[in-house]
Amino acid sequence: MQKKSMSIVISVLLALIFAQACSPSHFIGQATRRNLLQAPELRSAQVGISLYDPASADFLYHYQDDKHFIPASNTKLFTLYAGMKYLGDSLTGMRYRETDTALFVWPSGDPTLLHPSFPKQPVIDIFKRAGKNIYLLEDSWQDRPLGRGWAWDDYNDDYMPERSSMPVYGNVIRWIQERQKQVNPFFGSPDSSSSFYSVPEVDWEVKFTTDTARKSFFVERERNANVFRITEGREKHKEQDVPFITDGLASAALLLKDTVGSKVFIRHGSPRAGSTSITVHSQPADSLFRSMMYRSDNFFAEQTLLMASNEHLGLMNDAKIIDDLLKNDLKELPQRPFWVDGCGLSRNDLFTPRDFVWLLNKMKDEFGLPRLKRILPTGGTGTLANYYKKDSGYIYAKTGSLSGVVALSGYLVTRKARLLIFSVLVNNYSGSGVTVRRKIEALIHAIREKY
Repeated sequence: MQKKSMSIVISVLLALIFAQACSPSHFIGQATRRNLLQAPELRSAQVGISLYDPASADFLYHYQDDKHFIPASNTKLFTLYAGMKYLGDSLTGMRYRETDTALFVWPSGDPTLLHPSFPKQPVIDIFKRAGKNIYLLEDSWQDRPLGRGWAWDDYNDDYMPERSSMPVYGNVIRWIQERQKQVNPFFGSPDSSSSFYSVPEVDWEVKFTTDTARKSFFVERERNANVFRITEGREKHKEQDVPFITDGLASAALLLKDTVGSKVFIRHGSPRAGSTSITVHSQPADSLFRSMMYRSDNFFAEQTLLMASNEHLGLMNDAKIIDDLLKNDLKELPQRPFWVDGCGLSRNDLFTPRDFVWLLNKMKDEFGLPRLKRILPTGGTGTLANYYKKDSGYIYAKTGSLSGVVALSGYLVTRKARLLIFSVLVNNYSGSGVTVRRKIEALIHAIREKY
């Protein structure tokens, strides 16, 4: 009898050991150690992983997923939630009231105004059709042009335009060099000449220099003024987008005047838009969200958060809308994040992998997975253009990159048609970011193949 009991105990123990060895947690743990934790580039790094099965409401695997990490552009997922929650199906381009002689305009923060990616411009159509003086009312703006914790010396880079209540042309000037060969009229030999122009055309001061070392076209704005220094290059055709100083609504008023042909004024101390104002919708909201996520567009993200603030709170202030979201819509987050901007440029942003999994699950339930699949890039597209090509149509995710930071959070449909939600955050790695992203790709692909 004792031998029989001992045999049963051993059988049960062996079964438990076998089950543990075959469990998702065990397999994913092995794959994580092999692909990430034991990699030379990641031995000194901080890694957080969370993998969740919404059907069973169970975490298949988690590793330091309650620790806070710098998420880089994964922050845009929280901004996306705010935009989808409060901006409706169509963006508010402006609110206005018309009199016999003027249009009084309440800006909405819409970043698509005169943006080259959006040829349809209903706000501009109204301005041109009215042919009246335009008064821009600035009182809803309660923020600063640059976000908290942004690197000041990135001011000239196209990924960090200033934020404003009425952006125009994406708050950048596109400078273009065209180089053409001409025949020298005296000697008949080919000569080279360059022409420079901007879109839109501006009257701001421009200085010219010659690059004798690199021979490359480059435009640099003075940090505190709209003065642009153009260095002539040898390229036949070269373009560069350079952010301009918005100075509240001053730059918008100047550029709008040149575009619509009407006088544009700025008025302070005016009442906010009320029931007598007319709301003009500019673009489908998802067209903005898709561009924001596919290109990881910092400017679109910042303005989306400010627009959500304007629509929900009646003012444009990222700190106030973030505080409201964390106290209300997102109050059940597993760990409270330290969230300071809309795009993730700031290293002050701190989130946990479990926060992202929780948010993605909430977004799926509130907005539906089909809509999110249209907004988030899949393998071989957008910021995943060079990754997950074998998993295209099965992964929908947001990337994140800063120096020493790689992040990926999203949805994964496995071989067995199982929907999983995941977040992988890596901080302070050494070596190549491409190598780290490839190792994360190998891990995610292995999970999809297994389950």
